[in-house]
Amino acid sequence: MSNDTAVPVKGSFIALLPLLIFLVLFIGAGVYFQAEGVDYAFYQVPAPIAIIPPIILAIIISKQKLNAALETFMRGIGHSNIIAMCLIYLLAGAFAAVAKATGGVDATVALGLQFIPAQYLLPGFFIIAAFIATAMGTSMGTIAAVAPIAFGVSEEANISHVLMAGAVMSGALFGDNLSIISDTTIAATRTQGCGMKEKFRENLVFSIPAAIITLLLFAFVSDGQAQITAHQVDFMKVLPYLSILILAVAGLNVFVVLMLGIVLAGTVGIATSDYEFLKFTKDIYQGFSNMQEIFVLSMFVGGLAALMQQQGGLAFVSGIIEKLISRFSSKQGDASCRAAELGMAGIVAMTNACVANNTVSIVVSGEIAKQLAQKHEVSAKRAASVLDIFACIIQGLIPYGAQALLAAANFKISPLQAVSCVWYCIILAVVSLTVIIFRPRSD
Repeated sequence: MSNDTAVPVKGSFIALLPLLIFLVLFIGAGVYFQAEGVDYAFYQVPAPIAIIPPIILAIIISKQKLNAALETFMRGIGHSNIIAMCLIYLLAGAFAAVAKATGGVDATVALGLQFIPAQYLLPGFFIIAAFIATAMGTSMGTIAAVAPIAFGVSEEANISHVLMAGAVMSGALFGDNLSIISDTTIAATRTQGCGMKEKFRENLVFSIPAAIITLLLFAFVSDGQAQITAHQVDFMKVLPYLSILILAVAGLNVFVVLMLGIVLAGTVGIATSDYEFLKFTKDIYQGFSNMQEIFVLSMFVGGLAALMQQQGGLAFVSGIIEKLISRFSSKQGDASCRAAELGMAGIVAMTNACVANNTVSIVVSGEIAKQLAQKHEVSAKRAASVLDIFACIIQGLIPYGAQALLAAANFKISPLQAVSCVWYCIILAVVSLTVIIFRPRSD
C-alpha cells in the first residue's frame, strides 16, 4: 500500500508465499469441512485468523530488520485507503442493522409485493431483491430477508425453487454490485482512488443491460401464479432506503450519507413504533459488530500487501500480467487498455474463486489493479468497476460462496442448484467482456 520509494522493486515469487499460504489455509479448511458435511464449510475458519500465519511468514522472510518490517506492516494497516474503508464498513453496517430493526426491510418487501403481477413473480422478486440490496449494500442481508418470503410464494404458486432462488440471488448480487454503500464498492473505489458516484455511473454501462436481459428471461419462464395477500405498507419506513439512494447518487460525501441514513432510520423507528433510543444505540453497535470480520481482515490484508509490495511480490505478479498484455496487444492505446482490464478481471476472478469472498478478493487484488490502470491509462472509475463486477460474477457462481449456501438453505435445494439459475451473473460476464473488448475509449 505504500509508495514511499522511488526505486523500482524487483519482482520476487518468494514474496508471494504468504498470500499463497493464506489461500491454501482458507481453501484447505473449506474443502475439509465440506467433505465432513459441515454447513458453511468455507466460513468455519475465520479469514482474519487464517491470515495471521502468512503475516508472520511475511515478516520472517522480509529482508528488513524486525522493527522495520513491523513498521512496513503497520504503515500498510494505517494507509488512508484502508482506514477510510474500515470506517465506511462500520457506518454501512450500522445503517443496515438499524434500518432492518426498525422494519425497513419488511416494509420494502411488502411495498414491492403490492405491485407484482401474479404472472410475473420471478422478475418481481428480482426487482425487490435488487432494490433492497442497492439500498442496504449487502447481498447476504437481502437474501436473508427476502428468501423466506420468496420460498413461501414459490410453494403457493408452484414455481421451481431453483428458479426462485436464482431470481432472488440475481437481484441481490445486482444490487450489491451497484450499491454505493456496498463493502465491495467501498473496497473497489478506495483501492483505485475514485469517487463512488463515478464508479456507480461506470457500473451502469455493464449492469443495466445485463439486468434487463435477466428480467426478460425470468419473465419468459415465469409460469406460476399466486394470490399475494395485501399488507399495510408504512411508507415512512421505506424512506431511509430511498434517502440513501438519492443522496448517494447526488454525490454527497459517503460518510455524510451514511450518518444521515442512520439518524433517519432511527428517527423513523422511534416516531412510528415503540422503537426506543437505547435500542437504537445498541443496534448501531450491533451493526459495527457485524462488520468486525471484514474490518479486521481489511486491516491485515493492507499490512500484508505492504509487506509483499516492499518485498517485490506485487511487482512479480505485475510483470507476469505485463507479459500477457504485451502478447495479446500488439500496440499501445486501446489494445493495451483492453488487455489491462482483462488482466484485472482475471486476477480478481481467480482470487475470488479461491477465497469465496468478493470483498476480500478486491482488497487483495486492488494494488496490482491500480498499478496496471496507471501504467496503461485505464481510468480509476473503470478499474474499480471491473474489479467489482468480476468479483460479483464469481461470487454468484461458486456453490461454496456464502450467498449460494444461504439461498440453498432457505429454498431447501443444493448450493449447486442454487447457482445454476443465477442468470444475472452469467449474463453480466458476457456483457462485461463484450463492453471491455468493443467499447470505444473516450477517457
